[in-house]
Amino acid sequence: MHFPGLIGVDVAGTVVEIGPGVEGFSVGDRVFAMADDTYAELCVVKAAVLAKIPKGLDLIRAAALPLATTTGNQLSSATGIQAGQTIIVVGAVGSVGRSAVFTAKGRGATVIAGVLKRQVDQAKAVGGDQVVATDDDGVIASLPLLDAVADAVGGRTAEQLMGKIKPGGVFATVLRAPQNAARYPSVKVVPVFSKFDRRTLEFMAEAVRDGKLEIPISETLPLSEAAQAQAAAEKGGIGKILLVA
Repeated sequence: MHFPGLIGVDVAGTVVEIGPGVEGFSVGDRVFAMADDTYAELCVVKAAVLAKIPKGLDLIRAAALPLATTTGNQLSSATGIQAGQTIIVVGAVGSVGRSAVFTAKGRGATVIAGVLKRQVDQAKAVGGDQVVATDDDGVIASLPLLDAVADAVGGRTAEQLMGKIKPGGVFATVLRAPQNAARYPSVKVVPVFSKFDRRTLEFMAEAVRDGKLEIPISETLPLSEAAQAQAAAEKGGIGKILLVA
């Protein structure tokens, strides 16, 4: 990054100008994307990473979706989970986790939502078949052998779950590999780095619009309060914090 610089990845808005050679988009289109420098009133976005917002989904809700829902979808998909198999999604109440749960359920899997003890009640609404407290060692020990883990938390929980995966199973994570991964050579560890995919984003956005997937929004602030919003986001929490220009 060059300083002074901008930050931000997610963006939703209306096209106000089209660059040379761009096809498929017109001035006035409602769009969203995973882009760069999106804490701004106007953003220049490559058409290759731009998608049209599904009809019936408003701009505010759309702005919360690109990175989180795409990452969650790709996290579950990276495990190769299939119908009849069992997966635990760790961090299931977060936006990435909710999207991973939704994706795994769509593949026909049995999904365990892994959350902290204080989040158990909230997690009952994310769509898993079962909710477990991953900060309870006894609960982790009692888990059945799993076909896959979709991890959005890392740390000690990730290390514990490595020992609960069947031989030939998959541990997919948006963080680094568990430190004890070498002790489980029969488990495939897959790092997941979110990549823009228009069809995936549109599919996940349609699920939000249709009420099949909920991505909570905890706060909406004016762009002028970006510093406050960033500070709030760094404290953690469940809902997305949005800036409105």
